[in-house]
Amino acid sequence: MADSSFDVVSKVDPMEAENAVNQARKEIEQRYDFKGIGARIDHSGETITLHASSEERVKAVLDVLQSKLVKRGISLKSLDAGEPFASGKEYRLEAKLKNGIDSDQAKRINKLIRDEAPKTVKSQIQGDELRVTSKSRDDLQATIALLKRADLDLDLQFVNFR
Repeated sequence: MADSSFDVVSKVDPMEAENAVNQARKEIEQRYDFKGIGARIDHSGETITLHASSEERVKAVLDVLQSKLVKRGISLKSLDAGEPFASGKEYRLEAKLKNGIDSDQAKRINKLIRDEAPKTVKSQIQGDELRVTSKSRDDLQATIALLKRADLDLDLQFVNFR
């Protein structure tokens, strides 16, 4: 019997992110409390830049963006928002969408699997994802449950279960 496996990844669907940004942009244009304060959202690649006339307004724009991301099924663990900073007459806030598992987090997940998962389960780091293998599918499902319960600051997805 061949080994079963699955991959642990942390990816954001770029189309869903784009849709969430567009929905937030529309809401900001239409809401009365955002009129005349220069509130806007710029999105390019992984970076989302929020603009407004005051620090509180930028945080309100971030709240709108976060609500739209959640409605589109994107976890807030995937959004890395910085602190508002002054830039001329306006305030800006830079937020980045996290894609992939960096090496430190991959090592932490690997150690967690080694320490707490069933002993037949093996994991290895492959770039920005982890491959988890075992002879028993039940052990793999127990490992998925373990990773879902773990308090990691990543939005994990489990793909290629075979």
